[in-house]
Amino acid sequence: MTIQAKAERIIKDIKKEKGNNPIQIFKRIADHDYINIHGPEHHILDGACLLVAFKNAGGEIDLDDALNKIMIEGLRMPGAMCGLWGVCGAVTSLGAALSLIDHTGPLSTDGTWGNHMEFTSNALKNLGEINGPRCCKRDAMISFKNAIDYINAHYDVTLEYEHSSCHYSKLNKQCIKERCPFHE
Repeated sequence: MTIQAKAERIIKDIKKEKGNNPIQIFKRIADHDYINIHGPEHHILDGACLLVAFKNAGGEIDLDDALNKIMIEGLRMPGAMCGLWGVCGAVTSLGAALSLIDHTGPLSTDGTWGNHMEFTSNALKNLGEINGPRCCKRDAMISFKNAIDYINAHYDVTLEYEHSSCHYSKLNKQCIKERCPFHE
């Protein structure tokens, strides 16, 4: 299945999701057979989960438009950008979702441009403290925690957070085990 086909399937499936907990939404979609343990499909999935949870929590957003745009932006992000570019696709996907919520662009002067930069730098700092190798599931969980805190502090909605154990460890040949905050 191509990354384009995976992206379209993510958008189709995620529109059915309920609830205001992006981690629960993520887990349900990530368990589908078309989502790899690692891969650029996370660059679409992670931001889409945040957008759906935001909308379900009462956030003002044109969800269909936002999901289409997160798919376009996520497809522009190459796989392995964490190791090759020094920036995680989970963080950039969630940063893109925030930009869609706020209608932020490169010329924005309303404060959202800087706020989003703070969000991404904080999330990347948390990832850097753990160190690699890559794990799209771990990096998504850490990025979601930062995004949920950000949303709850900056918007008139509340997203739920849950710290849960990872059930992907056995599937991940590069799992860092006890160094991971989600390892069972």
